[in-house]
Amino acid sequence: MASRTSPTERQRRLGHEVRKMRLAADVSAEAAARLLGVDRSRLSNIEQGGRAISEDRLRTLAQACGCQDQAYVEALAAIARPARRGWWERYRGSLPEGLLDIAELESSAVRMRTAHSVHIPGILQTSDHALAVFRVVVPALPEHEVALRLAHRVERQQVLDGPTSPEYMGVIHEAALRMQFGGRAVARAQLDRLLTVSESPHITLRVIPFEAGAFPGAGQTVNYAEGIVPQLDTVQVDSTHGPEFLYSQGQLAKYRSHLDWMDGIALPPEKSRDFIHDIARHL
Repeated sequence: MASRTSPTERQRRLGHEVRKMRLAADVSAEAAARLLGVDRSRLSNIEQGGRAISEDRLRTLAQACGCQDQAYVEALAAIARPARRGWWERYRGSLPEGLLDIAELESSAVRMRTAHSVHIPGILQTSDHALAVFRVVVPALPEHEVALRLAHRVERQQVLDGPTSPEYMGVIHEAALRMQFGGRAVARAQLDRLLTVSESPHITLRVIPFEAGAFPGAGQTVNYAEGIVPQLDTVQVDSTHGPEFLYSQGQLAKYRSHLDWMDGIALPPEKSRDFIHDIARHL
């Protein structure tokens, strides 16, 4: 397993929250550094996610900044504590770090809301469907990386299989359901997989049919991961350069509105299952 060459998204998020808390209290970097017993450059590295902050120092800073939200402070303290390495660490140095950050984000979410217009959610894909997706990446991936990405994607799905699995609510557009990645047989098996997982009590799938018309964020993949406290919610969106992670309050509010709009035009769960079944039946 390779060592980390850059901060994980979780580390960057903790640093972001430390800086946000300091600025909200109008505490200068110099004063905060003195309070924590570190130099100015180390505090800068902490706020950028490049250096860890201990739980004790985090609580000291929160108290100095007058932060009264104990649930928020406790959630930050949990991030600051040394954590056991997740399964995704086995892929460090072999796969893009953004893919590992997605897995870590999902592992810490208490609830997930996703919206997909063209692709089936990665966390619900069959191996054959995922393989077909990886085969059309430009530039083409070498075979060993295709195998690694496939293994990583399959392992990601375990987050929905455990006794403490988060609630998952996915909105999928009809276009994604009709895309025949890998051919008709693979597409049919993928739809059968969606029907199977939709029977789980903690998984809700809803379909937006073509006839529903326009909606905000059409064509964009959205993964909204709710944290232990609302301040630690995170939106992950895909881009041609890899996953992007957004968590300013304005961005979070925007994507909540997008998802709420989609919920408003999507079919109810039972009708969505019937809709998926009908498409699969005609393949």
